[in-house]
Amino acid sequence: MSRSQFSTAAGIPARGGVGLKAEHYRCIVETSPDIGFFEVHAENYMGAGGPPHRYLMAIRERYPLSLHGVGLSIGADRPLDQAHLGRLRQLIARYEPGLFSEHLAWSSHESGFFNDLLPVPYTTETLNRICANIDEVQSALGRRMLLENPSTYVAFAESNWSEPAFIAEIARRTGCGLLLDVNNVHVAATNQQWDPYSYLDAFPLGHVLQIHLAGHAREADEHGQPLLIDTHDRPVDDVVWALYARAIRSIGPVPTLIEWDAEVPPWPVLAEDASRAEAIMQMQVTEVA
Repeated sequence: MSRSQFSTAAGIPARGGVGLKAEHYRCIVETSPDIGFFEVHAENYMGAGGPPHRYLMAIRERYPLSLHGVGLSIGADRPLDQAHLGRLRQLIARYEPGLFSEHLAWSSHESGFFNDLLPVPYTTETLNRICANIDEVQSALGRRMLLENPSTYVAFAESNWSEPAFIAEIARRTGCGLLLDVNNVHVAATNQQWDPYSYLDAFPLGHVLQIHLAGHAREADEHGQPLLIDTHDRPVDDVVWALYARAIRSIGPVPTLIEWDAEVPPWPVLAEDASRAEAIMQMQVTEVA
């Protein structure tokens, strides 16, 4: 498939990409596979040097790069960590990624930092705080950021906004772009008994500049109802692929990442999923034409 068939968004081609993992460094450097882009977690590269940076520099010379943060704690009820923001600014200056994204979540409290992406209540107070934090991040970085919809398991009683409306208002106020995680839509819809297609219909798709696809684990809650866990450790579910095709029909082709962060498979498995995402995008292009 020719790269020229797809438009670009902020320097990242509207193709399939994969998360860059240490297990695949040498394979990528030695074989230069035909992949649209790579994505890395910002916090994994905030050290000054070492082998990870040497490989990332070599890969960045050949491929577009997107940067995905997990540590800004955008939704926390406390000021942003200025030291973390400074390290992020340096990393962006060093690698010049085409896209930078973060989560609609919080992880920090007082002096502690939780190794989880925790949900926020959808209230006007939370909305104002998140918008202020995003404004601060975008000013500090001198660039637009993308905000990712969360995977959720419960709803807050005090929430008085729907999730799509809440996210749409954030994008309207701050001018940030959005990262649509389709697996998160399926996980949250199942856990909270939403209709995922109605969610997509209500989502501000016009602001979406990137999509994530990932796997999830299926468990059951205390009532025997399905409980999905966003694990990123297995193949993308067929239901998520169907939701992705529906989203692409509305949005058009956009950079699409295959996320696989645990139990990482051999390189050909990830490359095949990236090709599957491109085939779905190409089908949309063909249907429109």
